[in-house]
Amino acid sequence: MKKQEINNLSVAELQAKLGELTNQYAELKNAHAISPIANPLQLRTVRRAIARVKTELSKKDLQ
Repeated sequence: MKKQEINNLSVAELQAKLGELTNQYAELKNAHAISPIANPLQLRTVRRAIARVKTELSKKDLQ
């Protein structure tokens, strides 16, 4: 997810996206623990997307 896409979302949409990304990360992590996934860089991209969403949520909470 790009920064511009995240900036345009509302707080409710950001929270929904955060839950979705967290579930996706947990599934990837479990799949990788059982057998190596084809593209392990997916873990990094999802983790960074989670961080971007959390950052935007905290920015909107401060406003």
